Formats: sequence, structure tokens, C-alpha cells
Amino acid sequence: MNIIDSCGWLEYFADGPNASFFNRPLQKTTDLIVPTVTIYEVFRVVLRQRNESDALQAVALMQQGSVIDLTTNISVMAAKLGLDHGLPMADSIILATAHFYGAIIWTQDSDFEKIDGVQYVAKKDR
Repeated sequence: MNIIDSCGWLEYFADGPNASFFNRPLQKTTDLIVPTVTIYEVFRVVLRQRNESDALQAVALMQQGSVIDLTTNISVMAAKLGLDHGLPMADSIILATAHFYGAIIWTQDSDFEKIDGVQYVAKKDR
């Protein structure tokens, strides 16, 4: 199973320098899980930078994977992992979801760089 972090989705949608890094996990939607917090973050950024139509299109593409709601179990695990790794809330939820489902996180967010179970690539400037 794979999770694309919010910054990965945004990089892919913007066809940024690291977009190709996210191609492999995105090609197999049957193995893709999408925490609802990533939908929130991506929708918000695309809405702010573009418009609602583009933001809804991004969400529609994200929903091709299995959308995972924030549950009590994931919330509790996220709180623990967030404290252990010094992560902000959204990153903690993404990490907890990955642990809960045995998924690999694909990201260019340096907060995840040294965490096991993460495929990390350093963010490149355009």
C-alpha cells in the first residue's frame, strides 16, 4: 500500500521537478490509500492558488485511491507518533494512517526524511 503526502500530490498536479518521483505509486490506484487530511490540504492549496473547479478535479483524482477517514484509533496513534517524531498534526495523521494500513509514504516533506517506511526525495526549486 502507498500514501502520497499532500506535498507530493501538489508536486504531481503542478508537474514540478519531482513529479516523476510520484508516478510509480500513483499508477497503481488499487494500492493507493488517501487519508482525508491530504484531501483537505490539497483542496485548500489548489483552491487558494487556482479555483474551485481545479480543486474539485484534484479531489476527484485523489478519490481514485481508497479514501481513509480519520478514526479514533488513527487519531490516538497520530498523537503518539506526532510526539515521538515531533510532527505537526497533519503529518502525524498521515504517518499513523500509514502505520495502521502498512503503507509506504511517498513525500518530499523533510519532516518525514528520517522515518522508517518513507520514500523521501528532497524538494527541488523550479
